[in-house]
This record gives sequence, structure tokens and C-alpha cells, in this order.
Amino acid sequence: MNEDVRNIVLGLVAAGIGASLGWIARTYLWKRKLRRKQAFFGLPDNSESLLVVNRDPATAEPAVHRVDVFALLELSALVKDCGAHVQVVTQDAAHQGFGERTEFCVGGPGSNRRMVAHMAAMLPGVRVNIDPEPGPDRGAFRIGADLYRMEPGITEYVLLARLTAGERRETRPVFLFCGQRAITNQAATRYLARNHERLARKYGSGSFVLLLKVVNSQAYGPDVVELVADVTKPAQSPLPTPSEPAPPKTQKKSHRAD
Repeated sequence: MNEDVRNIVLGLVAAGIGASLGWIARTYLWKRKLRRKQAFFGLPDNSESLLVVNRDPATAEPAVHRVDVFALLELSALVKDCGAHVQVVTQDAAHQGFGERTEFCVGGPGSNRRMVAHMAAMLPGVRVNIDPEPGPDRGAFRIGADLYRMEPGITEYVLLARLTAGERRETRPVFLFCGQRAITNQAATRYLARNHERLARKYGSGSFVLLLKVVNSQAYGPDVVELVADVTKPAQSPLPTPSEPAPPKTQKKSHRAD
């Protein structure tokens, strides 16, 4: 074998080794990213999850709002990306505890009985005005001592929460998407899909409750979302004894989502 042939062979071998090492490195990074995503959502390979859908309060018949269907599709895609399975049940048919399977619960307490149960058990510091009569406080959130009113189509709020019950490592989380309108539920699911890596780095496998603001949904739909505050502490603490009505929150520093 002359020197030129030997150099060609050595070059091919080096290129093959480099390509193999690159493939191994990319596979390792991809698997590590997947494992972190699975840990955050509580969705290991071939695990089961529960997707609890609400009803459209504007109809007399059992139905899901068209925008909420879009939210369910985005959540289903997240579950599929984790290599897990999803079972869809209606809010009045989810008669089981939590912690055994990851659960995604969509819709406010006015349209989702399951959400009512979760909020009573795990978010005692949150109240939602579900009075059907028109008024300035219709749909308003009270979180601790603060009141958040909505302006339909202009400024609307939604709670995005990851909650766990108990200290067992294998306990699966419950994700809540509690919005003032259907468009805000979709905004929260989209925010979670876009920011789950950042949330996992910040909170790990712990609980959190975030208050999000959906800006000008009549023009931008669910795409323009701002983080108003981390309200985990007041949301999980009992409501303070009422003394006098708290002024509504209209000016509050917020951060634009990535």
C-alpha cells in the first residue's frame, strides 16, 4: 500500500469515527433533553395520562368550545412527544384521584367540575367569579388579597399551574389551565409548550402557579402572553380575612413571554 492510498484510508476511517462520535453525542443530548421533558411532565415512556376537557358554558348541550379543542390538540402533541399515551375524559366523568397519572385539566370552574375540586383541594387562596350576570367582576380572579378583572378581548387572565400531591417521587403532577375565557386556556397551553424547558430549569419537579395575561386576543388570538407574577404562595395559602374590597389590578409589572 503506497502512502497516498494509506492517507486516503486513514482519512476515511477518521471521518467515519468523527461521524459516529457526532451521532452518539447528538443522540445522547436528544435523549437527555427528552428525559428532562418526561420528568417535568411526569410522562415516562408508554405511561398513561389524563386529559380532562370542560364543557362550553354557552350551549345547553354537552359540547367543547372550538378554541378549547385547539388547546387539547396542543396538549396531545406534548404527550405524544414524550412517548406517552393520553385518555380524554369529560369534566363530569373524571371520578378518580390524582397522583397516579399525569393530568391536564382545561377550563375554569364555571365549565369544569374537576377544576373546582382541584382548586378547593390545592389552591385555597384562589377564587373565581362565575356569576353569569354581566358586571365588572364577572370572571374576575381573586388571588390572595389581589383582584384581577378582565376586559374581554383586551386584557384577560389565566392561571397555569403544575401541582403535586404528597412527597412520593413517583407521584404524577396535575397541570391546570384555568382561564377567564376559552382563548386564555389555549394561550396557557401554548405558553407551556413554548416555555416548559425554562420552567423545568426553574422549578424542577416542584409545584408552581403562574398568572398570565393575554393581551388583545381579539387581534392576536392566544399568541401574545405576558407573565404577570408567580402566585404560588398566595394561591396555596388560605384567603385572608376580608376587611375591605381590594382595588382591581390594572397596572402591574409584567414580563413578555419568549
